[in-house]
Formats: sequence, C-alpha cells, structure tokens
Amino acid sequence: MNDADLLALYFARDERASNETYRKFGGYCYTIANNILGSDPDAEECVNDVLLRLWEKIPPAKPDNFYAYIATITRNIARNRYRKENAQKRGGSETPLALDELRDCTGPDTVEQELDSRALGGVIDKFLGTLKEQHRIIFVQRYWYLCSVEDIAEDLGISKSNVTVTLMRTRLKLRNYLEKEGFL
Repeated sequence: MNDADLLALYFARDERASNETYRKFGGYCYTIANNILGSDPDAEECVNDVLLRLWEKIPPAKPDNFYAYIATITRNIARNRYRKENAQKRGGSETPLALDELRDCTGPDTVEQELDSRALGGVIDKFLGTLKEQHRIIFVQRYWYLCSVEDIAEDLGISKSNVTVTLMRTRLKLRNYLEKEGFL
C-alpha cells in the first residue's frame, strides 16, 4: 500500500489505516524510538502513541512526505518521553552521548533549546546540503535518529573508526559554519 492510499484511509476515517501504517512503518518507528529511549517496552508504547497521534492529526493534516511526517512524530514523542523519564537522571541510551558530542558545536547548557530553534534548524539544513552524501547520512543517523556508531558503521559497511572520524570532522565543520552564521 502506498502513502497516498494510507492517507486516503485516514481521510475516510477507516480503522484499517492504523493497521496498514503499523505494517508499513511500525519497524521504522520502533527503531527511531528505541534509539532514543533505549528500552524495548518504551519503544513499543511509543509506536502505539504514534499511531494514535496520526489518527488524531490526519485529517486535517495532509503530509506531502508521509515517511518524514511519521519520523518527526515518532522522534518528538520519544524525545518527550525521554525527557519525562530522565528529568533527574541520565539513561543508558544514545541520546545523552549524542547530545554531549554536539555540545562542542553549540555551547554548554543550550543544546536542547538551540536544536529546537527554527532558525538553527534552517542553518543546519543548509549546512547538511554542503556535505558529501555519506557524511550527511552519517550525521543524520547519529544526531537525528540517534543511532550508535556501531549501527551506522554496520549499516554503511564501513569501520567504526571511519564513522567516528567523519563525525568529529563534521562537528568541527558545523561549529565553523555556525560561527560564520553568527550562532556562536
């Protein structure tokens, strides 16, 4: 079933929409949520929350890119759950590590506020457009999907060392780019 067919089910308020969405995107949503939360039960619950949120939002929302729309909803739900559950502690998932890596680029104590800023998001989008495709994929997998270095290396068929060096160099480029754009 393609994305247009799925959206048609939502607009018709057909309950098959959730089942078909789960069948097509459930694993994708689970992976995003689990990378952020680091917990199978929490990731499964997050996927259920995504399906409910889609049912509530469509209609009136009619996303042009259903894949990206679902990824954004999943990421936001998982991040909100992560913040709630880790308000007083830091968990064992990839989230703290990935945010600590970005701290050098954005300054101390402001990573989450700045990452949520639309202006910064636009500048980072422009920055990503300057990168080679593989470097952009590595950066997005690490800092958007919060994948581990090991998972990225395995996915791309390269060494962990290559991923680590690419991330280090890309963060340095990002820092320089943000300075040039007046964010630091």
